[in-house]
Order: sequence, then C-alpha cells, then structure tokens
Amino acid sequence: METLKKRLEEQKGRHQGGSKWIGTGGTSSFGAYGYNPEGVRIGQHESRNPRAVKVWDKREFRNFDDAVELGTRNIKIALKRLRRWVREGAEEEFDLPGTIHATAEHGYLDVQTRPERRNAVKLLMFFDVGGSMDDHIKSVEELFSAARAEFRQLEYFYFHNCLYEGVWKDNRRRHAEVIPTFDLLHKYGPDYKVIVVGDASMSPYEIAHPGGSVEHWNPEAGVVWLSRLLQQWPNAVWLNPESDKHWGFTHSIAMIRDIFGGRMFPLTLAGLEAATKQLSRKH
Repeated sequence: METLKKRLEEQKGRHQGGSKWIGTGGTSSFGAYGYNPEGVRIGQHESRNPRAVKVWDKREFRNFDDAVELGTRNIKIALKRLRRWVREGAEEEFDLPGTIHATAEHGYLDVQTRPERRNAVKLLMFFDVGGSMDDHIKSVEELFSAARAEFRQLEYFYFHNCLYEGVWKDNRRRHAEVIPTFDLLHKYGPDYKVIVVGDASMSPYEIAHPGGSVEHWNPEAGVVWLSRLLQQWPNAVWLNPESDKHWGFTHSIAMIRDIFGGRMFPLTLAGLEAATKQLSRKH
C-alpha cells in the first residue's frame, strides 16, 4: 500500500501493459486485466484472474432471485434427501387412501384424517457473492430457488469471498445493515443443517491473515471465523460451483477444503447427492 501511494504521486498518465505503473494488462501489482499473484485491482468491475489482495473500488452486488425457473428438477430431488418428516399436531390432514379403505370396509363414507406432515429440517445457508462468483450466478440461483421451495425453515445470509465478522441479508444494503456473525452463532442452534456456497477462489491472505479481506480490515483471519462456524455446526458442508477439475490449481480452494475436513462438494447433481448424505449423518 505504501508503494501504491508512491506510484499515485509519481504517475502522470495512463499505462497499458508493463510491470511498474498503474494501468491495464501487464504484470504490474496495480491496475486491472493483467496478471500478478498479489496485486491491487483498481477501477474495473470484472475480475479476470482472481488473485487480487485488495480491491480499490465500490462494488455493487445483487440479491439472488428465489423465483428463477429451475433448469433442472434434479436439484430439488437431491435436496429432498435432507427432508426429515415428522408428525406434528392434531389429526388434521385428509387421508385419501385411508378414507377409501375405510369406506370400502364399512359400506359407508368413513372420512379418515392423519397428523399433518411437515418438513422439520432447519437449513442455514451462506452464499458468497460478487467477484469471481458472478460466473456462477445461474447455477447458484437455481440452488437457492430450489432450497426456498423445499424448506420452510430456511435462513440465508451473504458474504464475500470468506466468512468474517459480519454477513448481510440484502446486497443493496450490505454496508449499512451488517449482521454480526457472532449473533448467528448464538441464535441458530446445532440442530441446523449448514451449507456454505462459494467458489473459494481468493487470495490465501483472505483466509489466513487478519486484514486479508479485499474490501475491509478484518481484525481476525477468515480461518478463525470458519473454525467457529464448524464448532457450532461440525457437519457443515461447502458447495463449490467451480468445476472440481480445476480445484487443484487454486491454493485457497485446498485451504478451505482442508478446514472443512474434506467436506467440499461440487455444485453438480452428484455433488449435491454426496453433500446431502453427509448432512444427513449424525455427528
């Protein structure tokens, strides 16, 4: 950051390419659309090589649409593995098979009821938004829409890149209405199933070091907050929309996969099947 300040004082014009000045392309540590393993991205909304340590820009993220037309019913089918049906309340649901059987047996209309079935699964989801996640909006919106349709007791929150001390419900007000992560750890009990959705593609500093976030100063490292999440919900899983064929090329993916004890699954039908099986296990 000291070097960036010096460059701003010295630079007199626009630069394209090169390895020193602030500009586009090239290998400079400052600018956009180039490649540097530890740069500061400035001015451009699109990330081509998600390796920036800091982002100097005011970025706007949009909320996921929970009414999107699903591209496939398979997501809903896979999520149904999480259902845990229980009997609740009085006999208030019309039992058609039971009524037919009783009527045929007794020779008169014998209406039967049964306890209403409700989905008792409590689901808590955390969604990474913005940056490299823009490439995966369609698949994540399909997952979000399916989850909203399948689970009555669903709570969800947004974060960017890695979980830190604050999350939010509305991306349009993410700076003004931040919800302390500690509040969620105290509010939602260990009976919740927890799914984190993100491509886990970021600078390793964002996970391992205080102040590593690209957008703000985080007093504690991301790994500290992920560890707290796993202490509260030891069986939590991470769904990654990035193809698992590419996971080996991004160090941060390996780091988060290790933190989650290997419970990272691709956002595919097979990955959803494996993730829901994991969530259904008793820990």
